[in-house]
Amino acid sequence: MMKFARFKHNLTGTEAAAFVTEEGLHVIQGDIFGSWTEAGAIFPFSEVTLLPPLRPNSIIGIGANYIAAGQTRPARLPEIPLFFHKPISSLNGPNDEILIPRGLDKLNFECELAVVIGKQGKYIPVEKAQEHIFGYTIANDVSAVQLTHPGGHWMLVKSGDTFTPLGPYIETELDPYRLTIQSKLNSELKQNSPTERIIYPIAGIISYLSQLLTLQPGDVILTGTPEGAGEMRAGDTIECSIAGIGSLSNRVIQSLS
Repeated sequence: MMKFARFKHNLTGTEAAAFVTEEGLHVIQGDIFGSWTEAGAIFPFSEVTLLPPLRPNSIIGIGANYIAAGQTRPARLPEIPLFFHKPISSLNGPNDEILIPRGLDKLNFECELAVVIGKQGKYIPVEKAQEHIFGYTIANDVSAVQLTHPGGHWMLVKSGDTFTPLGPYIETELDPYRLTIQSKLNSELKQNSPTERIIYPIAGIISYLSQLLTLQPGDVILTGTPEGAGEMRAGDTIECSIAGIGSLSNRVIQSLS
C-alpha cells in the first residue's frame, strides 16, 4: 500500500509531490502515473501544508448512487446514470476554507469516495476497469442546492470556487467496497455508511464514461454520497473521513469578495 500527497513547505513556499510514511513526506520527482524517483528529501508533517493530492484533468460526479440503510438495492441499474461535471476551479485543499458565495447563506456537504484514474482509456470493458484505477481519495462534493435549475441542471450547484475539497492522500491499494464514509459537522456524526451500498458499481461507472469520452490519468470520479448529507453555514467545520485514506477538515466562511 502506498499513499501519495502534494504539499507546500511552510517556510519556503515550495510545492512538491511525495509519498507518505510515518516518517513524513518523501519528495518524489517525475510522474506518479508513470515513472518517478525519490528526490532524497523528507519533510515532517509539522513543516508542511497539505494540498489536494493531485491537479485533476477533470472532475466528474455521479448523483443518487447510494441506497439508505434498510433499503433494497434496485433490481436494475439506471439506463442513463446521473453524471455532472465540476470545474477545476472548484478544487480545494484538505484543510482549506469553504467559501459561501455572496448572496447565499448556506451550502450542503456531501462526503464521497473519489476514484483517481491512472491510465488512459476509451471503450473500457467492465472487467478491465480496475486496470485504469490509480487509487482512491476523499472528496466533499459541496453543493449550493438552492441554485438548482427548475429543469434539474446542476452546473451552478456544483461549480463554486472551493466546492471540491480533495485529499488528503491518494491511497493506491484499497478494496473500495470495504470502506466506511463518515462525516462530522462540528464534531456531530452526520454520515456513516459502508461503501457496499453503492448502486452503480465503480467498474461500471468507468466503463460507461469511457464509451463517451477518453479517460485520462489524473481524472477524478466522485462516486456518490450516502444518506446524511446536509446543510452547513458560516462558522461550521465539516470533516469527511475514510479509514485507510484520512480526513478532510474544512471550515466554512462567508465570502466577502
